[in-house]
Parts: sequence; C-alpha cells; structure tokens
Amino acid sequence: MIIPRYLIMEKKINVALIYRACETLTKQHYYTYYYHFFMNALNRNERLSIKYYETEEVFNIKEISDETDIIFLVENGITGDACMPVEIKNIDTVDIPVLSKIGDTHAMNKKNIEKNNDKYNITAYCGHQPEELFRKYYGNKFNFKTILIGLESALYQKILPFEERIKSKILNTGALAPTKFFSKLLSEYRSYAFWRDMKGNALKQYKLRTMCNSLSYVDYTSTLDHDYVGDKYHLWLEKYCASIAATTYCYTAKYFEIPAAGCLTFMEVTDENFARSLGFKDNESAIFINEKNYEEKFEEYLGDINNKKWKEIATKGRKHALNNLSNDNAVDELAKFMSSLIN
Repeated sequence: MIIPRYLIMEKKINVALIYRACETLTKQHYYTYYYHFFMNALNRNERLSIKYYETEEVFNIKEISDETDIIFLVENGITGDACMPVEIKNIDTVDIPVLSKIGDTHAMNKKNIEKNNDKYNITAYCGHQPEELFRKYYGNKFNFKTILIGLESALYQKILPFEERIKSKILNTGALAPTKFFSKLLSEYRSYAFWRDMKGNALKQYKLRTMCNSLSYVDYTSTLDHDYVGDKYHLWLEKYCASIAATTYCYTAKYFEIPAAGCLTFMEVTDENFARSLGFKDNESAIFINEKNYEEKFEEYLGDINNKKWKEIATKGRKHALNNLSNDNAVDELAKFMSSLIN
C-alpha cells in the first residue's frame, strides 16, 4: 500500500540552542530582532523542536539531550562573545553537527576564525550576510548559508495609514558616522587597531546615511534619545511616509523593517552593499539611492508629495518585505539547511 505523501509525518529536527544570558537576547535591548528570531520564530517552525540551554561561562555538552540532532550556537564567540559561554566542555567528543550564527564579518580575522572554529567544533555557519561577503573574510573552507534574520512580521501587521503620516519630512534612523575631525581620526584608528579593515569604520558603514542627515528636510533623533526602540521601533517609522535605509558596506535589518512599516523606502543600493540580492525593484517597491543621486531622489518626492505613486511603491515594498524577508521565512531556510547538515 502506498501512503500519500501528505500523510507522512516528517520527523522534527531536535535542536539544542546553546547561549549565555545577555541583553541582546532580551526584549529590553534597543533592537529586538535577534530576541524574536531565537526566542520566538524558531519555536514557530513546524520542522524544528528547540530545547534551550542557557548557560554561564562554562557549559558541558554532555548535558544536552540524547535525542539532539544538531547543536545551534547563537554566535561563534568573536563579536557576540557576551552571548556565548567561554568554554563548551567535551564539544569535540560528540558526533553531532554544530551550526553557528556569525557576527559582523568586518570584525573577523583569520586567526580568530580558525581558533574559534576549533574551540566550538563548528560544522557550518549562517548569518544575514551574503555568501560573497562571508567568503571574503572566512575563505572557502567553511560551509555557509545566508539566513535573512531581522523582520518580526507580527509587529508590523497593523500600521498607520499612509495618508495620516508626515509627508514633508523624510525620516533617518540609526547610528551615524562621526563628523568632527578628531572623532573621525579616532574612528579610523579603532578600525585599523581592532579590525585592520575600514569596513568596520562608521565612516564607511554609515557614510551615505550621515550625508543625508545634513539636509534640512531630513528628521533624525539618535537611537537612544527617543522611546521608539526595540519593539516600538515600527511606531517611529509609522509617523512618516518616507524613510531612509542606507548602509554603505552591507544591508542591515533596516532594509526589511522600514518597508514593512509601510514607508516609501529610500534604499541605498550599490554594486558594493549587496542590497540588490534582497529582491526590491527600483521605482516599484523602493526608491534606489546612492551618493550621486540621493538629493535628486529626495527632491523629486518632496516636490510632488501627493502623487499616488509614492503610496503604491510603499505598499509593494511592504508586501515584498512581509512575504519574503520575515523571520519565519528565515527559519524555513534555516530548517532546510539544518536538514542538509544531519542527512
């Protein structure tokens, strides 16, 4: 007798998530997308059975369940070391794949990558970064999968109508590069002293975002100087018809969150920041900007703020973000990747 495929119950993947208590994985942090991904979205996926192992500085891997199929680390202990145990005892004695999320690639160097890979016996890596960027810093030795962590879609289901928002200003959010001479020098020194790479410098990462901030029609308040942090961030976005997503080095969660909030998104898209891979289309689901055209694009919008096309673009951008870039989409891809590692 042939059993129909839809009646076959696929075995869940038993995941041991190992982490150390840290503010980043709480709802009190000024951004909560990692909290929602690890603490909520993982549990919502029907393919995964998550068992959480919150640890102190030292964890013995023999404490995990005998039914564990894969070990998942919230970080590989380089940029997010506060969320990782200093030592995982006996990690090299278990015949279980170890998957780790990575932190900022610019903070990596080959010595630390190799050291921590051996320290945690890591089988494969994942992260929001594109594979090309991962390979630049990690090389071709390691297995990697891009997982677009960042958008907790439940927070964006009910938004303020486009017509009721501020039209005459464009919202800019997030960290900025230093603008004073000595602050710039200090930023450059730190980049080379700690990372040996200007990619880690705010002058590079937030270059266009900082340039936008000098314009009179751009509204900006430093992240920690307003109340719209964490789960309230979308309420800040919803006040405006238009907002800026600009990171010069590589796209960030803002590229998912801003369009999901229903904003007309002025999105920095270049040949260097990999933003094209997110699937937005210029003048259809976002307005692409760069260092040469950003003022022209802003003024085109502000000179015709009642044009219905702005709402249409914002609506399509919101639909694309919610349908393709949510944490649930990310966990679906993660489950597939985990399955490939254990089979």
